[in-house]
Amino acid sequence: MKRDERRQAIMDLLVGSRAVDLDDLADRFAVSRMTIHRDLDDLEQAGLLRKVRGGATIEAGTQFESDFRIRALQDGDAKARMARAALDLVEPGMTVMVNDGSMAALLGASLSDKAPLTVITNNAAVIDRLKDAPRMTLIALGGTYSPKFNGFFGVVTEDALSRLRADLAFISTPAVAGRRAFHMDDAAVRAKRAMMGAADRSVLLVNHTRFGRSALHALADLSAFDAIITDAAPAPEDRAAIDRAGLRLTIARDRIGD
Repeated sequence: MKRDERRQAIMDLLVGSRAVDLDDLADRFAVSRMTIHRDLDDLEQAGLLRKVRGGATIEAGTQFESDFRIRALQDGDAKARMARAALDLVEPGMTVMVNDGSMAALLGASLSDKAPLTVITNNAAVIDRLKDAPRMTLIALGGTYSPKFNGFFGVVTEDALSRLRADLAFISTPAVAGRRAFHMDDAAVRAKRAMMGAADRSVLLVNHTRFGRSALHALADLSAFDAIITDAAPAPEDRAAIDRAGLRLTIARDRIGD
């Protein structure tokens, strides 16, 4: 097996299992542990995984989030349920903001079902899906493109948001600990905060597995959001903290007939 084929196979294994063991990889591909070390080093350098003791993972860390291309392949059913729940909050004629992220990309692609709408986004996947959609006004935010997040960020993005106003902002996050949402990237945090500041209402989208985790940067207190949407009940202690704060939590479930 050639090097590039082996590295693609490693990423395929990570998408399925989220973590791999170095010794298992060496046995599977009949190569030395040092060869696997080099593979993992290069894949980590490319931002595709995070090395851990004895192997690698694509699970988020305090300063790591896997590449957009990897996240887009994960948790499809959960994301679809959350997108449907979020779509229920949208009414024709609204102006809606959608931030970066694979979950938000799936939601953004569904927004044409609620046309006519005005959609403001820095998410390149949403821009691509809605650019030719009928009865949709698309405001694509400029800025510095990030391949890792497949979105646009920076001063240009934030300045544009300061001049806009929306009815609703959909904000995703990779980590929630206690009563705060976190993110590992400071540019993403600034863009998300700018969207929240420019919207009448903000909705947080978070996978239930991301509760009980933190990241390098605090994004916002959960009380800053008018609603929180997740795909399954979080751990009892996390749910209790949300309930004590009097926050609205929507658990997106399968619908009859889906």
